[in-house]
Amino acid sequence: MPEGPAPAPVIQRLRVRYAKRGRLRFTSHRDISRAVERAVRRAGLPVAFSAGFTPHPKISYAGAAATGVASEAEYLEIGLTETRDPARVRADLDTELPGGLDVLDVVPAAAGTALADRLAASEWRVRLDGVDADVVDQAVRGFLAAHEIEVERLTKKGRRRFDVRAAVFALELDRRAMTDTAGPCAIIRMVVRHTNPAVRPDDVLAGLRHVADLAPPSPPLVTRLAQGPLIAETGGLADPLDPDRQESDRDAPDRQAAPGATGAQVIGHESLQPAGAVDTGVVAARP
Repeated sequence: MPEGPAPAPVIQRLRVRYAKRGRLRFTSHRDISRAVERAVRRAGLPVAFSAGFTPHPKISYAGAAATGVASEAEYLEIGLTETRDPARVRADLDTELPGGLDVLDVVPAAAGTALADRLAASEWRVRLDGVDADVVDQAVRGFLAAHEIEVERLTKKGRRRFDVRAAVFALELDRRAMTDTAGPCAIIRMVVRHTNPAVRPDDVLAGLRHVADLAPPSPPLVTRLAQGPLIAETGGLADPLDPDRQESDRDAPDRQAAPGATGAQVIGHESLQPAGAVDTGVVAARP
């Protein structure tokens, strides 16, 4: 056993929502974690450390997006040995992180809860350049009409086949987002449940290629707009940090809640329409 005093205990846990934008989407998760650790150190935060011969800062990540994917909804949790004001932590971390890694929100974690348990689904926007929107619309209709779509992906355990259709709660061609684009382009939005194995946007694109031979000439631009609890009635995602805000407000009734911090917020952009809506091309996946 290593000699010396035991590490200081965690007094406060803070949950952080941050964005990965621009060229930073090509940064690996390992490099992002190193940037966060340096930013925590430069910001002077009293981060807790693990015990053992090689202590590590108590910073954990939940549902990180893959390298090459931009995101407006990445989450991490920091254990501190002293209590700090979340608003000040947000400002200090954002200042110390490189441009493109932007801190959007910091809240105290509710006791006895796990953030990963609330991340049930993700909403994605995928831009496909060089393809006709009507062709993509037909591919989306074919995908939604299928009961099962198997794709193959190379994993650490070898090639694996799995059904992507069951994980897709909603899928649509977002014509409103294409009004300012130059040249042939199609933008699709999807809400995908977090399943095992995980179904990623590129798996859904592989499914579109399987059912409609859709093959864009250039790599897609993928952005995660939100992740959190799925609201089946609307197709939107609730803010996974809302329960923490509500718990914090109960602990400090005299402190005014931040604007928009009460109730079940819906994060991301406009919600996809639920099953039975007037618009075409959007249905709920099978239960």
